[in-house]
This record gives sequence, structure tokens and C-alpha cells, in this order.
Amino acid sequence: MARDPYEVLGVSKKASEAEIKKAFRALAKKHHPDTHGNDPKAVKRFQEISSAYEVIGDKEKRAQYDRGEIDEAGQPKGFNPGAGPGGFGQGWEGFRRQQQGPRAGEFNWSNEQGHGYSAEDIFADLFGGFGGGGGGRSRRGQSRKGVDVQFQTTVSLDEAALGGNRRMVIDDKQLDVRIPPGVKDGQVIRLRGQGQPGERGGPPGDALISITIAPHPYLQRDGRDLRMDVPITIKEALDGAKVEVPTLYGPVTLTIPPQSNSFRFLRLKGKGLPGSGSEAAGDLYVRLIVTLPDPPDGKLAAALKGWDGNYDPRVKLK
Repeated sequence: MARDPYEVLGVSKKASEAEIKKAFRALAKKHHPDTHGNDPKAVKRFQEISSAYEVIGDKEKRAQYDRGEIDEAGQPKGFNPGAGPGGFGQGWEGFRRQQQGPRAGEFNWSNEQGHGYSAEDIFADLFGGFGGGGGGRSRRGQSRKGVDVQFQTTVSLDEAALGGNRRMVIDDKQLDVRIPPGVKDGQVIRLRGQGQPGERGGPPGDALISITIAPHPYLQRDGRDLRMDVPITIKEALDGAKVEVPTLYGPVTLTIPPQSNSFRFLRLKGKGLPGSGSEAAGDLYVRLIVTLPDPPDGKLAAALKGWDGNYDPRVKLK
């Protein structure tokens, strides 16, 4: 069962959006799997942190959670007739399972052993099929494809961009799932024949894996483009510089032009998310942030005191 997202991120329920974001970034950076050699415990902790931020890092979802409308996993609260003891996959991904396919929407219940039954099966067992007579019995005698089952898993932005293989445990079965490069948030990967068994000789259903991309500590997604803030010193802003910045594909050298103000954007072409099909790869947009030393630098303060420039940066506001 998911923990309270405020507890996971270590913030109070009165925390501001900025405080929640700051706490998430610190924890995500500390527990990112890449810094722990993809240790399973770090992966699980990172997924828990990301899931918590998905709930209370979103203004609307946070309000719904605070009102008790959704649970710790971001799912609507209320009775789910399709849920049962066997309704969840196993493993660190924390899959959520739903029924899909030709029998989606039927009323289902489970006994203590987790064996599912539908209303159609119950009535058919009692009355020999719907409508009575040979027609109902004939319908029950037909083969039927197994029910599709749906799962959800969270991947890092690095996995979404570069792709990879992931081993998942679904209903006590180990499955190797290929995450394609450039996978989109909400995209569904279909594993044919990995759903529920067919009835009366019918083919098995499929497993549908819904992908959620976890928030990144310093990269923000904008379609296929990525955005990132890069702090620079006053000297770098005045004189220009070459600085190293991280990307999903490894560090690159960024050239900062002289006289660069805060909030100036520089583009790194092709360093966003990969393209898919006819869709081109995205770009990485770097926003420069001129940053003062912390703690304060006495030499810098003394140098600026000797500057008698009469430049007024607020002239356009007058």
C-alpha cells in the first residue's frame, strides 16, 4: 500500500508548491538509480518518491488528495468491484491492474482464493445461458479470447529517452519488456498472449503496459523538447564562457555569449527526447540564471561598490 505522499517527501500538509518541489528534487537526486548502480532498493525508493510527487506536485491532484477524493497512488477512492486479492502484479513496479477487452465493463467479483467470476458466468451456470433454450447454451459453448489485463509502470526520463529492457513480474510470471527509445508518457505497450487464458480453447488475452514518465530532478518535458535552468556567475555573464552541462546523452559544452542576462535561452539542437517515426527529435532549451555567490563574496561586493555606472534596468517600467 502506498504511503502518504507528504510523508514520503518529508513535507507538511501546509507546504508550499516551491517547498514540495525543492524536497522532491533533493530526494530524487539523492536516490536516483543512476547514482546507485540501479540498486533495486534505490529504484524502489525513487519510484515511491516520483509517485508521491505525481500526486502532491500537481495542484489539482493535490487538492483532490487533500479532499479525500483520490488515494496515495492517485487513484479515485471508492468500491472497485473488479478488485480482489489477486488483482495486483508483483514486483517493485507497483502495477495497477484493470480488465479490458471484450468483457470490460462486466460486473466481476472474486472469492477468497482470488478466482474471478463474472455476472454472465453466474447466471449462465444457474440458467444454462442467457435467454434460456438452446441459443444460450450455444453461446456458452463458443470459444472466447482471454481477457486483456492492464498494468502501469513508471520509468525514468533517461529510460524514456534511451529505451531499454525491463524485467517485470506479472501474476507470478517474469516478462521481459522492451521500452522503446522515445516512449511517450501514457503510451501503452502491448504484450500479446500475456493476458488471461482463453475460454474453451480460445486464445489468451494481452497484457497492456501503460507507461508513466517520472519527473526529473532538473529537466522539464515540453512535448519532445526539454528545458533546464543553468546557473552562471556574474563574470561568466559579463565575459562569456564555456560551461559543461548535463544532458540525457552525456555532458556537452555550452557556449555562453558575453553580456548574457538571466532568463536568456540557448538551444542545444537534438538534445531533447528522440523522435518517433516521422517526428523529429526535440531540442534542449537552457535558461541562464545569473547567480550570486553563497556565502557572499566580499571582493565582489567591494568591486561593485566602486562601480559608478548610471544604468537603470527599470527604465521601461517608468
